[in-house]
Amino acid sequence: MAHTAHTTDEEVSERFDPPEVVLQQATDIARLITQSKHFIIFTGAGISTSTGIPDFRGPQGVWTLRAKGLVAQAKTTSLKAIPSFTHMAIMELVNRGSCKHVISQNTDGLHRKSGIHPSKLSELHGNTNLEVCTKCGKEYVRDSRVRTSKGVHDHFTGRTCDNPSCRGRLKDTIINFGETLPEQALDTATEQSKKADLCLVLGSSLRVTPAADLPHMVGARRGSALAICNLQGTPLDPLSVVRAYAKCDDLMRGVMAALGIAVPPFVLRRRLQVAHENGHTATPKLSIRGVDVDGTPVTFVNKVEVLQPSDRTRLMANPPLETFLAAPVPGSVRLRVHFNGHYGEPPLELVYSPPQAGSRNGGQFFLLEYMPVTRQWAVTPIRSPEELPQGTEVWTRTGPSQPAVVWPSQ
Repeated sequence: MAHTAHTTDEEVSERFDPPEVVLQQATDIARLITQSKHFIIFTGAGISTSTGIPDFRGPQGVWTLRAKGLVAQAKTTSLKAIPSFTHMAIMELVNRGSCKHVISQNTDGLHRKSGIHPSKLSELHGNTNLEVCTKCGKEYVRDSRVRTSKGVHDHFTGRTCDNPSCRGRLKDTIINFGETLPEQALDTATEQSKKADLCLVLGSSLRVTPAADLPHMVGARRGSALAICNLQGTPLDPLSVVRAYAKCDDLMRGVMAALGIAVPPFVLRRRLQVAHENGHTATPKLSIRGVDVDGTPVTFVNKVEVLQPSDRTRLMANPPLETFLAAPVPGSVRLRVHFNGHYGEPPLELVYSPPQAGSRNGGQFFLLEYMPVTRQWAVTPIRSPEELPQGTEVWTRTGPSQPAVVWPSQ
């Protein structure tokens, strides 16, 4: 909160190492990564500032300005922000197996949105798009901010678990000052820190404990190395073997170049499950739901039009997205899916092929991939949410032609 803001001009001021120094630091970090057997990354708000989301303790940070009675101005929201070069570089390092785990203090959800598998990510301070059942522990990812209460320590969202046998109350996962960190996330992060022989800190002032205790654990341990990139000084600077005063994107461009690894542009990946119940009724029920890569329910669909082989259109506009098909079940059902549109996603048409009557129906999964810059969709049928086919995407233009995606140099 505001009382945690830096109190002196020296603490608030930012330093910038010369470009040639940053390049050498990036080369040194790349060398440490190639030599490491268990490399982890620890991130703070500084990796998201290039997306338009303000940090907390920088000159224009949330707590810095609040301590002066001012309000930080965000250029975008976490729902519309596109993951930065650093987010995508981290995702690539994780997916290649170079980085074993990511520990983050950020609540903006951009790590998960970038494509990092949830099992490789510990969000110590929660996720603004994630709520959890207080009774059975089931998680739900929303394409919206889940926090609804104005009370600092009131985390109930007003929604309930969709499991009929549970119906527990849902709460947001945001951790405010004075509250206990999520047990599972902290335990996993601690275990990974104990194993790590290299920890790279990106964009954190390392002032908030117990989160900051984790990179300290690595830096203080003999035989392990700590590297830090932050524009302001941190309490752990004396423990670091590489200390870069640079923007995270600038440093990571150098690191990835030294490693010889290309960083892909951001692609919004959604997974949709379409299923229907055959049963013995004359009107089989059709259901549609979003899922994450680990099977966690995700609500990103605004409404669905069921365009059957007739002039009649059925509209599903409120969760649960369910309707009844006309009997007999047609050989295929055409769907028009509408999204919440934080990235300007246009509607998308899909064709669902119901299984034969009496067959076991686990549903058909579709991987939906969207390029925000080009406004293009790619649709790939998949067998399960975990599947990510390689080289099978066919991009379909659904919007105006745009230039090729490139990462900006600044």
